[in-house]
Amino acid sequence: MTVDMTLADRLYEAALVPDLWTDTCERLAAEVGSSTAAIFTIDPRGTHRFVATPNVADVYAQFAVSDLRFQNIRPVKAMERMPFAFCRDIDFLTPEELAEDVILKEFIEPAGMQWEAGYGFQEPTGHTIVIALMKAKGMEHFNQQDIDKLNLLKPDLARAAYMSSRLAFSEARSMTETLSMLGLPAAVIGDNGHAIAMNAEIEALAPRIRTGAGDKLILEGAGARSLLDEAIARYQAQVVPTVQSVPILPRDGQPALILHLLPIRRAARDIFSRSMAVLAVTQVGHIGPPDIRVLCGLFDLTPAEARVARGIALAQTPEMVAAALGISLETARSHLKRIMLKTGTTRQAELVLLLSGLNAPGLGGQRSERI
Repeated sequence: MTVDMTLADRLYEAALVPDLWTDTCERLAAEVGSSTAAIFTIDPRGTHRFVATPNVADVYAQFAVSDLRFQNIRPVKAMERMPFAFCRDIDFLTPEELAEDVILKEFIEPAGMQWEAGYGFQEPTGHTIVIALMKAKGMEHFNQQDIDKLNLLKPDLARAAYMSSRLAFSEARSMTETLSMLGLPAAVIGDNGHAIAMNAEIEALAPRIRTGAGDKLILEGAGARSLLDEAIARYQAQVVPTVQSVPILPRDGQPALILHLLPIRRAARDIFSRSMAVLAVTQVGHIGPPDIRVLCGLFDLTPAEARVARGIALAQTPEMVAAALGISLETARSHLKRIMLKTGTTRQAELVLLLSGLNAPGLGGQRSERI
């Protein structure tokens, strides 16, 4: 018996190009006559990310945010009782467990499904990866030939999933290296709220900014620590869509710092990315206007918004900015409102303080550039 090698090839393509995972799930389902297929990850905090065939994507989306996900015994039981192979739900759950299974009652059956087969394994990071397939009501359960096919694909499935996971960490390092080119100290914050990558510039700020046990970020000053912990908690709850800025006051001749916490926005199907936010640090008091490229990159400003922000950082009024740029005062004020929304500021004076020092010393500040 052989498995279509184009599917195995597709798995490795999807590992490199996450947008291909949905199509790959459809091909996996077709391989064994399944109605659905899904791959989902569970981190130690219980956060679920998934990719699935379109016919059950909404169900998985509801499941991923429901408190009932914490009552899902299926992955644990499968890894305990059938740890090294694909298996059917009737193989790893007792009749009593199936009868009381809240996931079956609340999600699987309402979706028109009846039977499930799957495989789960844990990564060294503590994340669990599960590959799950379901058949609709009225269909026969997965037979031994189906399970054999899935087990032939299992090594490729596991390697492709693991490859995607490793690439996510490589991507985090690339983010910090990119900000190094702009002369900005930076760290990438993972789903657990801890640093998963830091560049040399931010490490040089120790002990004002350092990591503790488990790579938790620790800031100088209880107030700053509290603000950062609160901001990270809100990002984890996905209730803060804009930039969060945290000041560290000057001390012992060292300048004030402003920490900018910027969300990493991703499609839900990018299930292997562990990065939640980028923490970039700027010093207050550098001489020179802010670099437009830095403004655009840090705060997702449009070029027009960045030019207005640069004028505001130079202590110009909206009237002065409008005159310098040749735009109407109404347009300048409209840009300013969007800038404040994107930077998480509420007053113009606060925005000026936030933007101080964004002249990217590694690139020479671009001081000759006109607004």
